[in-house]
Amino acid sequence: MRQPSSILKSLGLVVLLGVIATPAADAAHASGKRANQENLDARITRIEHGLLPAAIIRGQPTPTMTLADRMKYYHVPGMSIAVFEHGQIAWARGYGLADVAANKALTPETLLQAASVSKSVTALAALRLVQQGKLNLDEDVNRKLISWKVPDNQFTKNQKVTLRRLLSHTAGLTVGGFAGYVTGEPLPTTAQVLNGQKPANNEAVRVDREPGKQFLYSGGGYVAVQQLMMDVTGESFPELVHDLVFKPLGMSHSTFEQPLPKSLWPDAARPYNADGEPVPGGWHVDPEMAPAGLWTTPSDLARFAIEIEKAYAGQSKLISSALTHQMLAYQSEQIYGLGVALGERGHAVRFWHSGANSGYKCLFEGYPEIGQGLVIMTNGDSGLRLIGEIQRAVAQGI
Repeated sequence: MRQPSSILKSLGLVVLLGVIATPAADAAHASGKRANQENLDARITRIEHGLLPAAIIRGQPTPTMTLADRMKYYHVPGMSIAVFEHGQIAWARGYGLADVAANKALTPETLLQAASVSKSVTALAALRLVQQGKLNLDEDVNRKLISWKVPDNQFTKNQKVTLRRLLSHTAGLTVGGFAGYVTGEPLPTTAQVLNGQKPANNEAVRVDREPGKQFLYSGGGYVAVQQLMMDVTGESFPELVHDLVFKPLGMSHSTFEQPLPKSLWPDAARPYNADGEPVPGGWHVDPEMAPAGLWTTPSDLARFAIEIEKAYAGQSKLISSALTHQMLAYQSEQIYGLGVALGERGHAVRFWHSGANSGYKCLFEGYPEIGQGLVIMTNGDSGLRLIGEIQRAVAQGI
């Protein structure tokens, strides 16, 4: 991908300056707004008709592809996009279908599963508890855990599991991801997930290497964060993230409630496999909320990413610049911070995360030094390949 400075130019995002409220000025302002909107619409259209492959042969015409054709090619029924810059959502659009059988359109307000992007939102909520003094990034989490404890073993004799290590996947905990549960199946408690006890369908989450030594992606570690946050607040996980993140950021189309309340089913996109067929049993239920249970929209995730960019610049009322800079700092040999993946060292600061639940694929990315980014969510198992083509189209200034 090209350096992110091209994103602003490629999308034609314009900041409108205030003018004196006179009839002539109002007319000029209205004309300018129309021109700017037409300019933006034209650039969006060029992106929609200019997706790019991963490789281009030098000297050969650059092949371009339409979004509609590529959605059909990858058997992705629907997708939703939000682009933001300088603290504002510049545009948001939905494409295709949320429900193929019902011929129901996917709109910018359609709920989709964020999968592992849940970890990034969880991290912000956890860091808010750090800022409030309820948690400590570098304290042994067993000091605050009540309902479950990290089992001590030979690996925890000298180094302990801390919140920093849990958020950065360096705590040495097992269980990379979770399969979820078919709607109607018995659901385990958080402690049962951590202990691998029925009806949990995963192995026990345990430390199998010395904490702090190396990166090991662990959804299980984020379930430990989930339990930790509930223990120190006395609230359910959906309630506390709502209070810490969703409500103050205006993320009104987001929830960690699992199962998804039936009142929200009409707003949710159905999941489809790589062949474009419905996922058997519909969407999966994820009691492992912190690592995988978020339902949201690209616009709401854009609000989340915008707040991170504001906090990075010291302009957030939710979280300090110092904590945000720790969040966006490399925590190991891998390109991972606290709850977010990071861009390559030596390049413009980029924070991002992808997500992959059954029938849902998504990605968000932000560039705090220039205040830009985008969010793309799909309801098809081949969605990440399509997302890559959209990223390349945006980066090339189509």
